[in-house]
Formats: sequence, structure tokens, C-alpha cells
Amino acid sequence: MNCFAKFLSGRIASFAHALRGLGEAIRTQTNARIHMVASTLVVALGLGLGISALEWAAVISAIALVWMAELLNTAIEILCDIIQPEYSEKVKRAKDVAAAAVLAAAIGAALIGALVFLPYLTG
Repeated sequence: MNCFAKFLSGRIASFAHALRGLGEAIRTQTNARIHMVASTLVVALGLGLGISALEWAAVISAIALVWMAELLNTAIEILCDIIQPEYSEKVKRAKDVAAAAVLAAAIGAALIGALVFLPYLTG
């Protein structure tokens, strides 16, 4: 196998791993399913309202940020449960902080959504 073919097969495998992880999160995490529904509704609203390219950039960035936070939170929770299966106050605190990152991203996304969509819906 030449260098390019090896490189390409490695990238394909990386995408497969990432998609498997996304599927795992959606299958096992209620909040990931909520984010999936919210993301779909926001994209449909943006398409329906005909938002501008710059507004799409803000909306897509907000959606990506929430998904990144949710997926990292899920990974942290899984690792914490492996490392410390019994209850631990320190593990609880780590999980709470990771969950707070998702909350912060979601609040930011909601504010961006309000800035983008309210003028279309009220004017």
C-alpha cells in the first residue's frame, strides 16, 4: 500500500471511529438526543426564515459548540465511571463541572439563537 492509500485509509478509519462515538452518545445519552432534536429544529427554522450566511455561521458555531461540550461531557462521565465505579465526591464534582460546560454552551447557543431569530419572528 502506498503512502497516500495508507493515509486515506487511516482518515476513513478515524471518521468511522468518530461516527461510532456520535452514535453511541445519541443511543445512550438523553441530552444528546435532545440536542439532536434541537439542532434539527434550529436548522429547519433557519432554512424556513432564510437567514443570512453570517447568521448561519453564528448558528452553526453555536450548534457545534453545544455538541462538542455534550460529547466531551459524555466522554468524561464514561472515563470517571471506569476509573472510580464507587461513589466519589471528587468524581461527582468533576462530572458536575463537565455538565456545567454543556450548560454554558447551551445558554450561549440560546442567546445566539435569540439574536438571530427574534428579529425575523417579531418584525
